[in-house]
Amino acid sequence: MQKQYLEAGKFVTTHGITGEIKAYPYCDSAEFLCTIGQFYLLPQGGKALRVAEARPHKGMALLRFEGIDSMEDARALVGRLFYLDRADAKLPAGRWFVQDIIGLRVLDADTGTEYGTITAVTNGGASDVYEVRTGDGRTVLFPAAAEFLAETNPGEGYVKVRPIRGMFDDAD
Repeated sequence: MQKQYLEAGKFVTTHGITGEIKAYPYCDSAEFLCTIGQFYLLPQGGKALRVAEARPHKGMALLRFEGIDSMEDARALVGRLFYLDRADAKLPAGRWFVQDIIGLRVLDADTGTEYGTITAVTNGGASDVYEVRTGDGRTVLFPAAAEFLAETNPGEGYVKVRPIRGMFDDAD
């Protein structure tokens, strides 16, 4: 089951004296974060922080919220995680939230063999990298590149992959 509210980032410091706050994005980019109209301080939602102004700045998002008009008001948010409602974020086809990828079973696209479970997603530059915990407890780093991914289906709880020889087995 997919979570309704997803971790969107963390408030790291105030910016200026008018209540702006610098936010570290837990998504692809600060630009994406700046398209969201409201955020939440609790993982189950609750009262919304409505965005009055948003702009990217050096890999971060500078956000100003309605009702937060001073540095002192903004300072109360520093260090807090914030969440977005899945319904407020539109992803292009073929894109998923990282939190929907973590926990998926990794299956061989040709044989159906289950290799393990995705435990983390990092960005390796050219593509994301899935950290896969195998049944025997090993950790395998798998490139989430189109040539290796046959199907991604968070709704059904799996990704189907075409690994290179030796990636999940002991072949030379």
